[in-house]
Amino acid sequence: MFACKRSLVVSALRVLRSSQVVVVSGHGQRCMSTQTDGEARIANILKEKFPLAASLKVVDISGGCGAMYEIHIESSEFKGKRTIQQHQLVNQALKEEIQGMHGLRIFTDVPKH
Repeated sequence: MFACKRSLVVSALRVLRSSQVVVVSGHGQRCMSTQTDGEARIANILKEKFPLAASLKVVDISGGCGAMYEIHIESSEFKGKRTIQQHQLVNQALKEEIQGMHGLRIFTDVPKH
């Protein structure tokens, strides 16, 4: 089955805890708590690919094993693009990393200013 199988209770607690979050704003990166290596790697790739990102959050939602991530990114680079095009840009930026993942949730937006 899935190599990172853990008890439902432990996985649920880790997801609920969600302390493994990196937030990037126009004022720089602020680490709200410790992040996994995978979260840091993905965040760095996205910061490089989307240097105008107003906010970026990467969370390992697989219980810490790196099999599934949730990404929230807000960037003016998405302006004028449909949601599917925005998601394609994120997928392309993470092409290598996605090969080793079980799943990926992407949420994109354009800054409201």
